[in-house]
Amino acid sequence: MFVFMTKLMLKTLQKVNTDKPPIWFMRQAGRYLPEYRELRAKAGDFLTMCYTPDYATEVTLQPIRRFGFDAAILFSDILVIPDALGQKVRFETGEGPRLEDLNLDQLSLDHLHDHLAPVYAAIGQIRSALIAENFTDTTLIGFAGAPLTVATYMIEGRGTKDFMQFKKFLYGQPQEFDRLMNLLIEATAQYLIRQVEAGAEVLQLFESWAGAVGGFAFEKYVIEANQKIIAKVKAVHPHIPIIGFPKAAGIYLKDYMHKTGIDALGCDFTLPLNYIRDELQTIMPVQGNLDPGILYAGGALLDREVKNICDTLGEKPYIFNLGHGIHKDTPIAHVEQALKIIRAD
Repeated sequence: MFVFMTKLMLKTLQKVNTDKPPIWFMRQAGRYLPEYRELRAKAGDFLTMCYTPDYATEVTLQPIRRFGFDAAILFSDILVIPDALGQKVRFETGEGPRLEDLNLDQLSLDHLHDHLAPVYAAIGQIRSALIAENFTDTTLIGFAGAPLTVATYMIEGRGTKDFMQFKKFLYGQPQEFDRLMNLLIEATAQYLIRQVEAGAEVLQLFESWAGAVGGFAFEKYVIEANQKIIAKVKAVHPHIPIIGFPKAAGIYLKDYMHKTGIDALGCDFTLPLNYIRDELQTIMPVQGNLDPGILYAGGALLDREVKNICDTLGEKPYIFNLGHGIHKDTPIAHVEQALKIIRAD
């Protein structure tokens, strides 16, 4: 049995129907908030924010104070794992992450936890701050990027649209790719286990680029890799709820749900609501799936789509969220508009 059963998020993850769904938004702590931009300017660098517990704690709590979300998600980044393994990561203003050339021989688990110690410290501080600020019903989510997704950045050296260098490595050097994936599986599992020990109550595994591969590659490097991580985590923390978010997985979703051991499925915005309700929500609680573009646009369309999600998924346990991260230019008033509808529905 999970702990803190009074928390709406944890009730939902235990398949308990509630009057209102728990609400949180991916990237809810970010550039759309003026308080975030102010702190980012002070910190001077994105990774400095991730590795400074005081900054990470403050950023994590900013959207909770403003909107009263039912869950706070650790402020960090999926690329702290390659950084901790020895592939240096930096963030270029306006251009996103840049990683040094991949050298498998230089990667190691030896300093993983020393490097990530500030992240674990931040989780402890966030739990304490939530209690101190009387957000005692707010669930704390930890997270990591799934191995295939993280590997795309490690191989490409940045974000990519066509994944060609990644696929050249995947299909052209399968033994070396397996070596990289095995290292990432172990590092990710250890990282998530430590997050729970530091105070995370729920975990989310972001497979943001699941749709980049299909066939045997999806089975081996998405489903099997995620399953191995989840099994390792559950062996140590059997009751921790884990949400899987395999973006653009399409026809593979049911296999992913049945085989990986997740407790809830994060749904991207391309999935029809009727399909989520009839085919996925019958298996386990679901999370999602408002298009961030609709939240950005606002107006009557936002009212209609938020209500449609609530009406369609409301008969079974679900978590209201976006189908991807909130856009940096989203007006705060639109977030308030969406929350008002969800909470009044």
